[in-house]
Amino acid sequence: MSEFEPQSRELVPQESPAPPPAPEGWIPPPAYAPPPMPAPPQPWARWIAVVTIVATILAAGGGLGIGLTMARYLHPSTHAAQTATLPKATEPSSSTAPISAATPSASQNGTINVQTITAKVAPAIVDINTVVQTTTGTGSAAGTGMIITSSGEVLTNNHVVDGSISISVVVSGKGTYTAHVIGVSPTSDVALIQIEGVSGLPTVTLADSSSVKVGDPVLAIGNALGQGGAPTVTQGQVTATDQTITASEGNGHSETLNGMIQSDATISPGDSGGALVNSAGQVIGMITAGEATSFRTSSSPIGYAVNTNNALAVVNQVRSGQATADVIIGPVGYMGVSVRDLDSQLAAQYNLSLTSGALVWSVQAGSPAEQAGITKLSVITKVGSASIASTDALGKAIHSYKPGASVSVTWIDQGGASHTKSVTLTTGPNI
Repeated sequence: MSEFEPQSRELVPQESPAPPPAPEGWIPPPAYAPPPMPAPPQPWARWIAVVTIVATILAAGGGLGIGLTMARYLHPSTHAAQTATLPKATEPSSSTAPISAATPSASQNGTINVQTITAKVAPAIVDINTVVQTTTGTGSAAGTGMIITSSGEVLTNNHVVDGSISISVVVSGKGTYTAHVIGVSPTSDVALIQIEGVSGLPTVTLADSSSVKVGDPVLAIGNALGQGGAPTVTQGQVTATDQTITASEGNGHSETLNGMIQSDATISPGDSGGALVNSAGQVIGMITAGEATSFRTSSSPIGYAVNTNNALAVVNQVRSGQATADVIIGPVGYMGVSVRDLDSQLAAQYNLSLTSGALVWSVQAGSPAEQAGITKLSVITKVGSASIASTDALGKAIHSYKPGASVSVTWIDQGGASHTKSVTLTTGPNI
C-alpha cells in the first residue's frame, strides 16, 4: 500500500497549516495515506482534511507550482469505537481477459450533446462510500467509480478507497452493495474494485486516449461533494495533454503521474474516480485532481484525469493477477504502526541512536506490532531480508506479504536496545 492518500488533490496555499507529525493507526500507503482528521472540520475543510497534498506541475519551459487537491469528499469524523472491523480477506477477481479500449469516435465539430451523453454514461457511474479508519475511531468519505464490466468491476482512484475498512457502492436504480478491492496501483492512483452479488450491470465505454487533443469538448461526470443521487455533469474542453504531476503529501512521500489530461470542466470533491467523457459518450480519462485557487475552494476550474490507456494498463494487470512493486493484488499484510522518516533532526530531538529508518509514531492497540512489543519512537530497521531505511521501504516490505504471514521484524527501541521477533501480519485498511 502506498503510505499516501488520494491522487485527486487539493491546493495547499501558503496560509495552510503545517501537516500533522504523522498519520496514526496504520502504516500509510506508499504513495497516499490519510493524515489524521481535525475535529471538528470546517465545511470547506472536510474534503482536504484527509487528502491534502502538495503538487507541482512540470510544464514545458519551467516548473510551474500549482496547488492540486484530491477530490474524494471527506465527511465529518464519526468518533466511534477505537477498534474498527477490518476488511475481510478476499480473493482477486477470477476474470483474466484483458479489456480493450474502443476506437474513439470523431469529434462533432467541437460540440457536445450534454443530455444525450449523460443519459448514455450516467447509469454506469456509481457513488463509492467508504468508512475510513482514523486515530479517534472512524470517518466516512465519498468518491466516484465507473462500471467497466457487467459483473460489477469498477474503475476508480486508489485514493478513493485508500485507508478504507469498508466500501459500499450505490448503483443507480438498483441499490447499495458491498464492494471489495481487487487490486490497486498507488503510484498510478488507479484501483479496481468488485461490487458483490451483482450481474447484468450497464458499463461505460473506455476509449483509446492516445488521440485526445486540445480543444476536444468533454463532460466531467461524478459524485460532486459526495451528495449521492444523480451524478453532477459539467462541460468544458481539453486544455492540455500528456501532463506530468509530481505530488507529495508533505512528509517525504511523493509520486509522479504521467500522461494526465487537463480540462476546464469544473470538478469538485467527490468527483475522484469519475468520468471525463468525449463528444461520443466514451470515457477518455478518470477524474483525479483539481487545481484549487484558495484554501476555501470547493470546486476547481482546472482538472486532471488519468488517461484511459494508463488506467487500463493497470486494470488489465490486476485482472491477470500479476503483482509487481507498483501493482498490488488483493489484501496485503498489516502490522499496525504509523511511521515517519527518521532524520538527524528527529534523532537529536528524541535522543535516538540511529539517524535513518522508519520511526514508529504510533502503535495501534491490539495490533501485531503491539503484541510483538514495538513501541512509539522505536526505529524499524529490517523486515524479513529487506533493510528498512524509510517509510516507503517499510510499506513495500510489509505489503509484499499477505495477511497471516509470519515475518521477522527488527527494531531499535528508544533506549537503543535491538529486538528481533516474528510478527504474524493481519488484514488492515485497504491500500
